[in-house]
Amino acid sequence: MNIRSFMQDNDINYLLVNSTNEFLVEYNALSQNSRYKLTGFTGSTGEALVTPETIYLFVDGRYHIQADCEVNHDIVSVVKLQTGQNIIDEIAARIPENEVLGVFSKKNSQNKIDKLLSKRSLRYFDNDPFDENFSANSQGDVQIDPSLTGLTADEKISLISSNLSENEAIYVTDLDEVSYLFNLRNFVIQPYSAKIQAKAIIMKDNAILFNGEKLKNLDEFLKNTKHKVYVDKNKINAYDYMLLGDRAYEMKINQIKQMKAQKNNAEIEHLKVAFKKTDNAVRAIRDYIYSNDNISEFDIAVQLAKEFKNQGALGLSFASIVAKDKNSALAHYSKCSKEEKITDGSLVLVDCGGYFEGGLATDITRVFVKGEPTAHHKKIYTNVLKAFLHAYNYPKTHLNRPINGYEIDKYVRDFFNERDLGGFIFNHGLGHGIGVNVHEYPPNLSANEIAKVPLLEGECFSIEPGLYKEGEFGIRLENSCYYHNGAIESFVKMNFEKKLINYDMLSDIERNWLEEFEVI
Repeated sequence: MNIRSFMQDNDINYLLVNSTNEFLVEYNALSQNSRYKLTGFTGSTGEALVTPETIYLFVDGRYHIQADCEVNHDIVSVVKLQTGQNIIDEIAARIPENEVLGVFSKKNSQNKIDKLLSKRSLRYFDNDPFDENFSANSQGDVQIDPSLTGLTADEKISLISSNLSENEAIYVTDLDEVSYLFNLRNFVIQPYSAKIQAKAIIMKDNAILFNGEKLKNLDEFLKNTKHKVYVDKNKINAYDYMLLGDRAYEMKINQIKQMKAQKNNAEIEHLKVAFKKTDNAVRAIRDYIYSNDNISEFDIAVQLAKEFKNQGALGLSFASIVAKDKNSALAHYSKCSKEEKITDGSLVLVDCGGYFEGGLATDITRVFVKGEPTAHHKKIYTNVLKAFLHAYNYPKTHLNRPINGYEIDKYVRDFFNERDLGGFIFNHGLGHGIGVNVHEYPPNLSANEIAKVPLLEGECFSIEPGLYKEGEFGIRLENSCYYHNGAIESFVKMNFEKKLINYDMLSDIERNWLEEFEVI
């Protein structure tokens, strides 16, 4: 696709190209990722702005190094967003005030469109020229047993519909929310996903699931419905929002999102089982690394998929990261190279997760060294471990008040900033929610405003401090956890790597905290 020809034909000088599909999916297949086709950058998130002079690629701290490695710098200019920088402001700053920005209405949320409109005039395109005959597929959709979900689909829907009047409806467009609400999953149509491809309308006495061929009827329904339709502007794309017109009303509170975030007892118990199996898979891959010679990152990733399958996983929750030495400095390294061989002294970062029969994601990161680690390995590893232990135990040391992810993230940043780390940096959020998707919100642990809400009972999230230095290595230690009775509990029970810990760097209380994870 010659994007400049498209722009010339449509008389625009500036065009925003997205990574998402029409469902606004974050982890989108590369075959549906227009930004990847334009720039060659394979990361899960990041937008591209085509201008007369260049193509700007906007990436956050997880992808600064990776973007530099993957793009053609003669064509693409990488904009490395720093913590707290607003991508909308950065996009607008590169467009003259008298110019119009072209946007694909199906690839952008209405909330993003509103923010862009506050900065520049927009021109909408319903169809993305990069798209290749994408159509939603319902083959392989499976119903999750209520013993694993805690509530039937009818029970969940009734909790939502009971608050509606006869002339009101809720339009559910987020795939995580639709999958959760209807207790449906699909482990086959898209890799690294358990979501079904569907949207839904919830009314007082009826719920309509638009999936498969039924999706073809959705446009007509949205144009003709007489209901007052509540939407989440962060989740609905601009195309659907325009179809609803003045019948669209922004919901003040997304009840489905909050229900989904606060896992019930059945969901928590399922996740405990799923994470035990995940621990087993990672222990097996540790043994594989330590007991085999002449293996590559690719070999480890292949074996890791087998280990998850041996544990009963129905799929991986994301493409496993297996990163050796300097590659581990890329927070979301994705190559898993056949050429990168593990040798004596190699540091290997493994970030992985899976889906089991309950359709909720697992996520864990551990770091191993084949043979003996260096003192430098141990210093950085132990600093990351200390940061994790303090974050994990933060509610215990700040009793009798609500805790939010913003303050835990700030505590870890301050912890790292107070230490001489020799140029190693922490350049991503401390943690993310987990659920139907491996990245869920709420909750969030980061320096973003969205993290300034209290953690609530049953919310599940990762705690994953990391330190990285380009050209050397990176350490990230990630446990997925849940909030229960005012404390953080870990689903992950796998120990940290004892030979990488400098115990002289630990205080007495840190040693006591560590004992919980030193069983194996």
